[in-house]
Amino acid sequence: MPASTLRRAAVALLTTAALLLVSGCSISVVGLPSPGRAPASDIPSAELQVVGAGDGPIDALARNALADLETYWAQQFPDAFGQDFPPLQGGYFSVDPNDVDPGAYPQGIGCGSDPRDVEGNAFYCQATDAPNSDSISYDRAFLQELAEQYGRFIPALVMAHEFGHAVQGRVGYPDYSISVETQADCFAGAWTAWVADGQAEHSQIRAPELDEVLRGYLLLRDPVGITTEAAHGSYFDRISAFQEGFDAGPTACRDNFSAQRPYTQSAFTSQSEAATGGNAPFQSAQEYAAAALPEFWGLAFDRTFGETFTPPTLEPFTGTAPDCAGDDLELVFCPDEDLVGYDQRDLAGPAYEIGDYAVITAAALPYAQSAREQLGLSTGDEAAVRSSICLTGWFSAVFTETPLGGVEISPGDVDESVQFLLEYGTDPAVVPEVALTGFQLVDLFRNGFFQGPAACDVGV
Repeated sequence: MPASTLRRAAVALLTTAALLLVSGCSISVVGLPSPGRAPASDIPSAELQVVGAGDGPIDALARNALADLETYWAQQFPDAFGQDFPPLQGGYFSVDPNDVDPGAYPQGIGCGSDPRDVEGNAFYCQATDAPNSDSISYDRAFLQELAEQYGRFIPALVMAHEFGHAVQGRVGYPDYSISVETQADCFAGAWTAWVADGQAEHSQIRAPELDEVLRGYLLLRDPVGITTEAAHGSYFDRISAFQEGFDAGPTACRDNFSAQRPYTQSAFTSQSEAATGGNAPFQSAQEYAAAALPEFWGLAFDRTFGETFTPPTLEPFTGTAPDCAGDDLELVFCPDEDLVGYDQRDLAGPAYEIGDYAVITAAALPYAQSAREQLGLSTGDEAAVRSSICLTGWFSAVFTETPLGGVEISPGDVDESVQFLLEYGTDPAVVPEVALTGFQLVDLFRNGFFQGPAACDVGV
């Protein structure tokens, strides 16, 4: 987030919500380990054949997911696309690239590929006149490693994403690679919601594992500050797509991934920005927060609420909160003193390890409480906490499009908001008064980012 003198009008973005938001791809998911319960029932291998599969747990998990995906799309496809779902014609292929029996794959795997080509990967393949077209192939050793470290739902998530590409193969692909990949993420999210609702016969996911799924998408994003024709999307782009499917189902995935869909994935604009990864020094990040937040809210009050905003005092503290707040809080808003504070030692400093925009996100949360107080709305209760997270998403959407406080947002900054919420947002010293999961926190932020103040319970 380097300094800039570029200034553009923010009025349009403040009066309406700022809208943001191949087929074969590698899925690497990171999160905290959380062993899932055993599936309610494993589908017998005779009922769903996976070529090359063994008797291990990963093939069982993948087979269970594929069976449930077939059931889900048989149910959902007619309503979403007006036709029955044609089953995959090329089948499914499991490979351990370090122990390949060529006799098990007489025509190769997906689209005739060498089984070793799937190493560290999973892919859906559809090609004219190729053997095993319209199929899903995966490296089970790779998925085993991921599942051991990051949770048993990971193989199912991989299958759901690749199955999303199979859906696209039947109804048509979006115009750009980034839309192809994020739409598949959306389809995976829609199926995951169905599983979370207990409707799947063979697959299960627990609420804490949803946080793990979001954390894992960090490694699915494109490299920060680089754009290519084969783009998959930023961290925020991909989890937004997943959550959109989770919340709104497959018809939202069908309708919202056209060529007009904007994304936050973007390129660095200078060598100096690339050299720093778009991150300003810690002190500068605090200064940017102090400049950008009052400018945003001043414009928001003027153009959206028809009122005048009085900036609160923004006071960083070290270890001990101001007297007007509880000692155990790391983010504070004191209405009587009109003071907003954050603990720069115990919160902002560690959050800066994520990136400079994590510091700005931290300051934006209690700052939104000040805005609510000036609008005559509640502060400190559950509704206010939810609203402040949503409003921080709105602030970030505007900042993405328009310089604020003399600076421009950098590629990857909105990703840092998501990382901050997942890493620190479930701590009651940061987000008090309400027990929200990381998934719920990010969802609130996402709603504000896409829908603006209309989603944030502020009377518009």
